Amino acid sequence: MSLKTRLSRFLGLAVPVLAAAALAVPAGSAHAATTVFSDDFDGAAGAGVDASKWNLETGDGVSNHELQWYTPGTQNAALDGNGHLVITAKQEGGYTCWYGPCTYTSARLNTANKFTQTYGHFEARMKLPRGQGMWPAFWALGTDIGSAGWPACGEIDFMENVGYEPNTVHGTIHGPGYSGSGGIGAYYNGPNFSDDFHTYAVDWAPDSIKWYVDGNLYQTRTPADLNGNKWVFDHPFYLILNLAVGGDWPGSPDGSTQFPQQLVVDYVHVTS
Repeated sequence: MSLKTRLSRFLGLAVPVLAAAALAVPAGSAHAATTVFSDDFDGAAGAGVDASKWNLETGDGVSNHELQWYTPGTQNAALDGNGHLVITAKQEGGYTCWYGPCTYTSARLNTANKFTQTYGHFEARMKLPRGQGMWPAFWALGTDIGSAGWPACGEIDFMENVGYEPNTVHGTIHGPGYSGSGGIGAYYNGPNFSDDFHTYAVDWAPDSIKWYVDGNLYQTRTPADLNGNKWVFDHPFYLILNLAVGGDWPGSPDGSTQFPQQLVVDYVHVTS
C-alpha cells in the first residue's frame, strides 16, 4: 500500500492473470526450510498481538486520503482464540483525522526494528473483508525509509485488494521512477477472496520477485522490467499488515458497505 496517491496506478501497467491460466507451483516448494519469522496468532481471545514481533502504528491515513484512524492496543487488532489475528474496521469516531472528526477506526501492524529480512519466501494465509471502500494489505517497506525516504527505500506489495474487486488481488513493486500510479505490478483473478481463507506469497531473490496465490505463480518481476530505473530490492525490509478504509484507490464506503469488517489472518511465515 503505497505512501502516495494511487488512483490510476495500474493504467497501462497491470497484467491480468486468470486463476485458471496461472502456473501451479506449490508455494515454498523451492525454498530451504529455515524459518526466520513465524506467527500463528495462538493465544486467548481478546489478547493483543505479540509485542516482541509487532508494532501497532497509530494515526490517520492522510498520505492516501484514507478515512480511518489506526488505534493502539486491542481496540481494532486482537486474537480470536482460534489461532487468528482479527483486524477490525469499525464505523466510529473519537479521533481527529486529516479531514476532520474521524468516521472509522482500524489497525496497522509492522515489524520495524523487530524483524527485518532480505530475500526469502514470505507467506500469509488470510480471509479478506468485503465491501466498497475496504483496502486490506500485506506488504513490506525498506528499513532505510527514514534516511532514503519513499520510494527510494523500496516497497513490495505482497497482496492488496480493494472492495469493489472482490475477486481480484494485486501485487506491486514501488521504487525510484516507478512509484505511486507508476508502480509495476499485476493482478490475479480468482474466487471471492472474502468468502474463505487463501494464501498469498512472494519469493524474493536477488534479481527477481515472484507472486503466488494459493500456490499459483501469477507474476515475476526482474530488473529488466524497470525501464532503466534502479532495482532497490537488495536490502532488509520490514513487514506490514493493515486494513485501510477509503482512500484514493478504493474510494469511500457507501450505503452498501456493512460495518464492522474484518481482515482475518491465520498466519504469517517467512523462510530463507
